[in-house]
Amino acid sequence: MYRALALKAINSDTSLDEEAALVNLAERSRIQLEPTIGGNRTLLDGQDVSSRIRERDVTEAASRVSVHPGVRAWMVAHQREMGAGGGIVMEGRDIGTKVFPDADLKIFLDADPVVREQRRMAQQKIKGELAASVAADLRERDQRDRTRAASPLVAASDAVVINSTSMSEDEVLEQIEGLIREKLQ
Repeated sequence: MYRALALKAINSDTSLDEEAALVNLAERSRIQLEPTIGGNRTLLDGQDVSSRIRERDVTEAASRVSVHPGVRAWMVAHQREMGAGGGIVMEGRDIGTKVFPDADLKIFLDADPVVREQRRMAQQKIKGELAASVAADLRERDQRDRTRAASPLVAASDAVVINSTSMSEDEVLEQIEGLIREKLQ
C-alpha cells in the first residue's frame, strides 16, 4: 500500500517530503489488494500496478513516504479495515506492532543483511555496478525504517522470529505453515 501511494506521488509530482500533500493524496486514492494464486494484485485507483510498485524508484519512494505519521495513520486505518473480518495474512514492517498488535500469530522474518542484498539482486536480476547501488539503497532503507519516529521496524515482543539467512524459501514456508498448524489446533 505504501508503494502504491509512493507511485501515485511520483506520477503526480507530489513531494515525498511534504506530509500534508501526501496525506491529501492518500485521501484521494483507492488502494486495493486482490488475492490471487500468485500473490496479491495491487490496484491503484482501479489500475493494476503490481509489477510497477516493485521497481527501484518506487521502492525508494515508499520508504520515504512511510516516515510520515499522517500517512502511517491513514494506512493503518485502511489496513485494519481490510482485516476487520479476520482470516487474513498480512506482511509489512509494522503489521505486528502497530496495525494488528492482537494478531493470532506474528512472524518476524530476518536475515543477514548481505544475504538479503544478494536475494534482492537475484530477485530483480541485477548485476554489475548497479548491484552495489541497490545494496546501498537497501541498507539505507533498513536504517531509515529502523530509526523512524513513527512505527519503527522492530519485531513485536510476541512475534516468532525466523532467521532465514541459511534457509530456502521452501524451508521458510514449511516453518511458517507449521506455526499456523500449531495455532489452529
